[in-house]
Amino acid sequence: MPVVVTNPPRADREAVDALSAYGVATVHEAQGRRGLLGSHIRPRQSGVRVAGNAVTVTVAPGDNTTIAVAVEQCQEGDLLVAVPTAPCDMGYFGDLLATTLRVRGVRGLVIEAGVRDVADLNEMGFPVWSKAVSAEGCGKGNLGDVNVPITIAGRIVHAGDVILADDDGVVVVPRLEAAEVVEAARAREEKEARARDRYLAGEIALDVNNMRPLLEKAGVQHVSYEEWSRQ
Repeated sequence: MPVVVTNPPRADREAVDALSAYGVATVHEAQGRRGLLGSHIRPRQSGVRVAGNAVTVTVAPGDNTTIAVAVEQCQEGDLLVAVPTAPCDMGYFGDLLATTLRVRGVRGLVIEAGVRDVADLNEMGFPVWSKAVSAEGCGKGNLGDVNVPITIAGRIVHAGDVILADDDGVVVVPRLEAAEVVEAARAREEKEARARDRYLAGEIALDVNNMRPLLEKAGVQHVSYEEWSRQ
């Protein structure tokens, strides 16, 4: 029987907004290289970064009814995350659903399926990350679940987790770890800024990242071309 879970706990809004200051790559690294969705989930716009609390949805193959059901559970600052119960690339989502979500303050969509009306979505400024683009529309009447744990693109997402998405992809931050990951991301950016200064000063990665001991451990030998060519 389909289930709609109402009012699940959400990550602290301040932490969600703070995470939006950092890129997906930075946050992925900062939380121990965890949470990155598979690379087949791609942005359908460029230059956009959003973070929001996940409203999770399972949809039947070729049927987008449950997305309409999920709209009622969305709040300002949320981000809809949808996955079909069996692989399907049909166009589950277009400008009309985007309009109703935007009115409720939803910040975007991540879906392991297809979307349509991409030009209209871009014009209205509603960002989506999807597996495919397809003009093939969906039917109605087969229902899935809302706000239950889902597996999307190789990662588990719970309702209320933080979803961060940009041109590099999508990463999931567990709800209870959001504030901690913000601090880890801030520390990583500061570390990268120091490294960038050293690179600008002419240093190379072997020294900036202290990699020379790795070469020694691996037994790397440096030989001149003349010596190598005589071997």
